[in-house]
Amino acid sequence: MIKKAVHAKEFLLSNDVTRDGYLLIEDGAFAEWTAEKPSSDYEIIDCPDALIAPGLVDTHIHGRVGCDVMDCDISALKQISADLPKQGVTSWLSTTLTEPTERLSLACAAAADYRDEQTSQASIGTLKEARIEGVFLEGPFFTEKHKGAQNPDFLCPPSFEKLQTWQEAARGIIKKIAIAPEYEEALPFTQKAVDNGVVVGLAHTNATADEALACIDAGASIFIHTYNGMSGHHHRVPGVVSAALITADTTYGELICDGHHVHPLAAKILLAAKGAQHIVLISDCIRAGGLPDGPSKLGELDVIVKDGEARLAEGGSLAGSTIGLIQAVKNVVAWGMVDRFDALRMASTVPAAANNIDTTCGSIAPGRAADFIVLDKDLNLLHTYIAGEEVYENA
Repeated sequence: MIKKAVHAKEFLLSNDVTRDGYLLIEDGAFAEWTAEKPSSDYEIIDCPDALIAPGLVDTHIHGRVGCDVMDCDISALKQISADLPKQGVTSWLSTTLTEPTERLSLACAAAADYRDEQTSQASIGTLKEARIEGVFLEGPFFTEKHKGAQNPDFLCPPSFEKLQTWQEAARGIIKKIAIAPEYEEALPFTQKAVDNGVVVGLAHTNATADEALACIDAGASIFIHTYNGMSGHHHRVPGVVSAALITADTTYGELICDGHHVHPLAAKILLAAKGAQHIVLISDCIRAGGLPDGPSKLGELDVIVKDGEARLAEGGSLAGSTIGLIQAVKNVVAWGMVDRFDALRMASTVPAAANNIDTTCGSIAPGRAADFIVLDKDLNLLHTYIAGEEVYENA
């Protein structure tokens, strides 16, 4: 048995914050936390001034470093996964775009193939990249008014038959799908999807609050990049944002906290309504993430990145982000929204719970794969570990 013990100043554990102790790791999995120095057969990883937190979980990300999920290629997914530990991310959902049915099937199949490859690597202790936990289908069941950077040529009503086709291609790993609730097909689709274990989110929609609330009653449980791509909160004509604000205890709200998509005040309003335990920090990063400013692509659409902000070349809509998730964590603390610990939970524990993947990632708990990050007091990322092995060091 390979035994390690991480010595640090602070630990963000499943249900608590502990200080000045040791986190035990055995054969790549978390064991117990202890205040006492373990026996000599444990290798000590000494981080005396650091904070140990769960690896971050990015449940809405399209790509990075010139690669996109819609490349439908294992090598592209591998490059994204290899870069994510530099952002503190150890688990992610492979996120698609609005494209033709056949192309989405290819993207689902590629994600399933790479996940199988990762599972094989993990079994022999050679996994070095962030884990694909499943697939998030962002589209094509949207409407045009708030389409954002989704391709309008392929928008269509929700179809459970299409979801079944994609789930077959994904070999069962589709975890979430986003829809516009104003379609008449939305309610029966939501009920069937949820009954089959798929989380339903609301996005790219001009629905009324009542239409959104009806979809929530049918089982929808998350608002996709809240505020962006949805009808707003108006005191006479409440929209989807209104529904997000009023369903504090029953739904989650994603937030892109890059300073471009959502004003800090708007982020604070959502936080006040829902609480940190219902806010999911996401990157919504595209292939331009980690690259210099300039021209890029989002699916088939041309994008221009200037000062880190990505917009469609035609029309100027925001087109995802270029942020890494650890920067979003730092931003919400700098904006005075939450403390360090809640910020980290909003990027690990909460997204895992919101996407029904919390049995495998998002927290430091005995028996879980030892995926964790090491941070200084200012939340600068120092190291990332996967299965107890260092895969990134901020030299």
